[in-house]
Amino acid sequence: MSVASDAVAVRRGPLVVVGGVLAAIVVASAADTVIALLALAAGAPDDFEPLKASSYIFLTAVGVVAGAIGWAVVRKVSKDPQALVRWLVPTLVVVSFVPDFLLFGDGGARGVGALLLMHVAVAATAVFAYRKVMPLT
Repeated sequence: MSVASDAVAVRRGPLVVVGGVLAAIVVASAADTVIALLALAAGAPDDFEPLKASSYIFLTAVGVVAGAIGWAVVRKVSKDPQALVRWLVPTLVVVSFVPDFLLFGDGGARGVGALLLMHVAVAATAVFAYRKVMPLT
């Protein structure tokens, strides 16, 4: 019998999972703050609402929590969760770009570019946390 077929998904306690998700929200929000400040310093419009902390921190929290729920579902129902998340995560990140492009008139290239980077930073941070607290194998 192979090691792979004997592998059983590790189950962490709910406090560990919640702690990991909260840590992901904090780290991703910090990364978003850096990206927003750099974009504003580079000339993104000061009045571009999505680059205000009250907008992106809330949306970061929603995204990380929604991602955690999706990760848990994939983990539970997929026969090969690693293969599924390998294409699902990048696909969802690219799809999440669509609303940002609609803001091009308000935020310009720098503002929208910052939002796209924020999506990638949040996804990378969240996936790292999910792999630690909700391993796929």
